[in-house]
Amino acid sequence: MNWISNYVRPKINSLFSRREVPENLWTKCPDCGQMLFHRELADALNVCPNCNSHMYISPRRRFEALFDGGLYMDVAVPEPLADPLHFRDKKRYADRLKDARRESEAPDAMLVAEGEIGRMKTVVAIQDYKFMSGSMGMYVGNAFIAAAERAVALKCPLVVFTAAGGARMQEGILSLMQMPRTTVAVQMLKEAGLPYIVVLTHATTGGVTASYAMLGDVQIAEPNALICFAGPRVIEQTIRETLPEGFQRAEYLLDHGMLDMVVDRKSLRRELGRVLHLLMKAPPMVAGDLPPPSEPALPPAEPAAEPAAAGPAAAGPAADTAAKAPDAPARAEGAEKP
Repeated sequence: MNWISNYVRPKINSLFSRREVPENLWTKCPDCGQMLFHRELADALNVCPNCNSHMYISPRRRFEALFDGGLYMDVAVPEPLADPLHFRDKKRYADRLKDARRESEAPDAMLVAEGEIGRMKTVVAIQDYKFMSGSMGMYVGNAFIAAAERAVALKCPLVVFTAAGGARMQEGILSLMQMPRTTVAVQMLKEAGLPYIVVLTHATTGGVTASYAMLGDVQIAEPNALICFAGPRVIEQTIRETLPEGFQRAEYLLDHGMLDMVVDRKSLRRELGRVLHLLMKAPPMVAGDLPPPSEPALPPAEPAAEPAAAGPAAAGPAADTAAKAPDAPARAEGAEKP
């Protein structure tokens, strides 16, 4: 062994060795096909900068983008009975739940959190389409009711982001029962005089559309979101007619009076804050990116037992304190007098 085999050869091999490239660095836009770098896509909240396609975004990422300073606190959701029907098709329902929880890193298809939007306390519930297509089961029903009860307890608005393929067939009639349960929860909010705002995202279909998704005081949707009960392909096969272009998309529903507004994801936080302040009769929201909610005020400092002698060391803190008070000039002049 010599310096050639010990030093030169390893260096040469490293030059021609195959480097491992991390996965998921690039994402292909499903609409325009453009390749998007993952960091740029994340900064744009998963919105394609080329065609404005609104791609999937996780509930946690949406919470961070929505609440002031990205600060929020989870709301506890009662756990329902797991797999009450012991359902099995090609795969056991219990195994499907395990796989979905591992893939989405969420307990089920809806997460609930509370925080501030434009300095206004708000409860937000978000459906996760990645979890079994966001299907509505007993857990989703419990989560929605927990969100409504928390909003009533805090006397604050409730904002719900919908994304679902309908009711969860593996739970049978128990999943369909969530439609009247969630409707009663919406009525509870209305009786309390609290705003209920729905943001419909791609795709919102089936039993979710037929229940709480279309009961909002204000109906908002993301661009080009599919919002329907039965999909366009099913309708075309049933009536044997060709549907209009853009049928059941957000813009089509807006033109036909089914929605109040279609808002880009990057502008959603500002628009939600404006609507919430208007409905709660609060002062207008401060424009711009707000900092995190303020910390609890500290208790006032106790006054000194004895007045300190007028001197450079003693006058420094007193002058700083006086400068922060409304009558700082008067007190400062008095402190300078002998």
